[in-house]
This record gives sequence, structure tokens and C-alpha cells, in this order.
Amino acid sequence: MRSTIETWLPCQQLTSLEAQLQNLAEPADAPVLAGRIGELCRLLAAGGASGPLVSRLVSCLNDRLTAAVVRLLARRHRLPPVAWCWLALGSEGRQEQTFVTDQDNGLLFNAADSQEAAALRALFLPFAEDVNRQLADCGFALCTGQIMAGNPAWCLSLDEWREQFIEWVRRPEPAALLNASIFFDFRPLCGALELGDTLRKLLLSLTVDTPSFLHLMAANAVQAEAPLNFRGEVALDAEGALDLKKFGSRIFVDAARIFALAAGVPAVNSSERLRLAGAAAGLQADEIAAVDGAFSHILRLRLQQQMADATAGMAAGYALKPAELNEVDRAILRESLKQARRLQLRLKLNYAL
Repeated sequence: MRSTIETWLPCQQLTSLEAQLQNLAEPADAPVLAGRIGELCRLLAAGGASGPLVSRLVSCLNDRLTAAVVRLLARRHRLPPVAWCWLALGSEGRQEQTFVTDQDNGLLFNAADSQEAAALRALFLPFAEDVNRQLADCGFALCTGQIMAGNPAWCLSLDEWREQFIEWVRRPEPAALLNASIFFDFRPLCGALELGDTLRKLLLSLTVDTPSFLHLMAANAVQAEAPLNFRGEVALDAEGALDLKKFGSRIFVDAARIFALAAGVPAVNSSERLRLAGAAAGLQADEIAAVDGAFSHILRLRLQQQMADATAGMAAGYALKPAELNEVDRAILRESLKQARRLQLRLKLNYAL
């Protein structure tokens, strides 16, 4: 990825920022680096780079910043001498962050039994809460749904995480399907990464063996239909706008997740999931390439919209007005949404919906 980025950015800018992230010595200096990450990535987006490239760079640099903060604060807290792992969840886990993102994270640790897990949790929580506060100072808003490592519900031992996943997969309720869209996209970020890899294997063994859960996930995924009218034109709301997250990128992300969980593919990034699990879901190579290209275009438009909102002094959102796009981008948006509709048709066919 680095060589591709350097065709868009002066090499010294990226090298300097990477060195500062690597040498971060004080958590109080992290917000300044977070600002530099945003500036650098907006420069890349303004230069016309693809959506996945910008999103991956945002995510990779945010990863390094988060890992540096976690390691610094881990040294300042008296953590127990057991293996632990900081988990990135949601868009951060998929490495698909945009310029506007909140925190979705968790903590995983080893424990011999439930009693030891409770004792260790009490020791880990002050550290996790400290990390969450510091990341909030860096511009990563606290999750309104409290999906953060500083919440006791998501600071769990390996056995507790496994039991939680079993509960969601074996007794799927609406809340379980919602949680799957966040927690099943976890990625080990810092600490004992092998713990996260073990948890991923446990999850995939559950989903591969439970097609009924995947059927419910697919049914849930097709509820937000691709926004196209009967003439194949983009369907807009009363304001002439389109929610590019709910009715755009989410469709690709949901389908890719289901394909990967069904095929036992450990990848978390949506493009990688499509490439590695698409064939098992019944997609031909040219179809996978078309879907991936459509997802790329949707991501680029989301990033451009967030930059435009920031320039106008507005709160960044997901609403895009196609009338403000040039003719080529409007045409590509329409074709991208047709690919989204084809993905949903594939889900309906695979799961008899």
C-alpha cells in the first residue's frame, strides 16, 4: 500500500508522521498527531485517490496512534501479568474508517475461570477507561452505545467472549444481529494478537456450522434495499438526498460479512472478504471485480461528502445530493447502486429469501 500512497503524497510527509507515531512518548501529544493524520488523509482524498486507499490509510494511521496510546497507558497502569489484547471493532476493525468515526473497541484477556475473570476485569477496567478517554481527546468520539473496552460488558476473558458469541449465534434476536455487524468485525490491534486470532477461529467455527444464523443475517441485510426506482434511477428522499452509509456502503459491508462467515474466511476488510469468499457465494470473477469497484466509488463519495460538509462548517453526515455531482459521478453512482442491488439478489438467492 505504501508505494501507492507515495504516488499521491510527498514521501517525507508520510515518513515524518510515521516516525512521530512510532516515537510517541506522552499521551498528551497524541491529539496533535491525530490532527496531522486527518490533514494528511484529506490531502490524499482531495488529490483524487480511491475511496479504499484513503480509508485504509486513515485506518492504518489511526491503528498506529491507538496502539501507541494503548502501550503508553498500559505501562502507566499496574496491569495483571496475563495475556491481553486490545480489539478494534466495526469500521476500525474492517480498516474502513472515514474522516468521521467514533470508538468501537473491546478488551480480551486470559483467565482460568469466571472468578478469576471478574478479578482481572476489575484491574483492566481503569486502564481501558483511560484509553477510551485519551482516544476521545484525539477526536474519536465516545461510542453512544457504550461499545468500548471501558464498559465491563466488553472487557471479557476469552471464555466470556466465546460464550457471548455462542449466545448471539445460537439464540439470534434482533439485538444479536445488530451486534454481529459490529463485534463480528473485530481485529486484534495491540497486545497478545494470538488471543484475537484464537477468538476469530472460534467465531468462524460457530458461523460455518450455523446456517440458520446466517439466514437471519441475510434477511436483515436485505431490509435496507438498494435505493433504485423501477426505472433503475437513484431513489432520493424528500430533500433530494441519499444516505450513503445506510443505503450505500452498508449493503456491500453486510453482504461481504455474510459471505466470509459462511465460508470460514478470516478476513475482516470488506474488499478482502469479497475477493476471498465471493466465489464460494456464487459470484464470478468479473462480478467480484465489479462489486469491489462499486464499493470503492461509494467510499470515495462518502469521503468527499464529509470533506464538503467540513468546508461548509456543517456537521459531517452521510447525506449526499446527487444533483451536486458531476454527470460522470452521477452515472457511476447509479451503476454502483445497481451492483449493490445485485449483491442483495445474490443473498436472496443463496438464502431463499
